Amino acid sequence: MSPLTIFLAKFLGLYCIVVALAMMPRKQTTVAIIKALVGNPPLLLFVEVLGRAAGLAMIIGHNIWSDGALPVVITLLGWGLAIRGAGLLALSPAAVSSVVDALRYEEFFYWYMGATLILGLYLTCAGFSA
Repeated sequence: MSPLTIFLAKFLGLYCIVVALAMMPRKQTTVAIIKALVGNPPLLLFVEVLGRAAGLAMIIGHNIWSDGALPVVITLLGWGLAIRGAGLLALSPAAVSSVVDALRYEEFFYWYMGATLILGLYLTCAGFSA
């Protein structure tokens, strides 16, 4: 397994764990922040561009579709970030707001955070045990 795969697994895993654990006890605040972000087009554009850049960096640096589950999961995360960033950049702020509403972020908040936490645990365990 490449050193980059191990690094990204550790980095992304710990990031997901910290974000999920920090956001879970602050549901109302987190939901309010997401709604405020969607309602602020300049800040939303900045976040979209950063997400797209992170996704492209991962695709360019780590586009590995073999050698086990861990490299593939990391590659899929990179593609997911890039596609999400491109999609958000292509949509108007009103359309982004509609997408957030359609995802029912507030209603399924703990499911989203739980999935993020599980992903983070998997990546962290796999990265530190590799």
